[in-house]
Amino acid sequence: MSIDHISAYALIVEAGTKLANQVKRGELVMPADDETAEKYRIADDLFASAGFSWYELSNWAKPGGECRHNINYWNGSNWWGVGPGAHSFLGNERWWNVKHPSAYQERIDSGVSPKLAGETLTLENRKDEKIMLQIRLVDGIDRKTLTSEQDSNAARYLESDHISYSHWSQGRVVLTQSGRLIADRIVRELMV
Repeated sequence: MSIDHISAYALIVEAGTKLANQVKRGELVMPADDETAEKYRIADDLFASAGFSWYELSNWAKPGGECRHNINYWNGSNWWGVGPGAHSFLGNERWWNVKHPSAYQERIDSGVSPKLAGETLTLENRKDEKIMLQIRLVDGIDRKTLTSEQDSNAARYLESDHISYSHWSQGRVVLTQSGRLIADRIVRELMV
């Protein structure tokens, strides 16, 4: 069986989990940020040498192997989630189902919606999410969608080669490999 897609995410320790407690007690040591960054570089180079191109911060694919439903999320399109804990997004509405499988099943069996909660996104929320999600993509984000302050904040990353100058001159904000390593910081500075 031939592989045409790879997802590689850094481990995030969630509060309240067994792993978080083990880390807190010193039973497990998480790698330093520099070590994690170096492993990302190694993986990115290895994937590229095997014919995989990065198309999203944590995803690489051979031509045609890109995950269409994830691209749909990152582009802010509508999507439906089915099952325990599933999230959905339609128009400006986002909602999520109860997480526990038995609670989900009980609601379905009783003819009750499994929806736990939801929210209505404002235009400002949608703009922020667009920046946060699309900057993760290989095509980045159109500079025209940024305010002048956001554009100035992004420009500061050109000299350090965190944002591609060639794409910038064509009107797009696209992260370089080193920019992908600090994507969260760049996004925070753009969310002004």
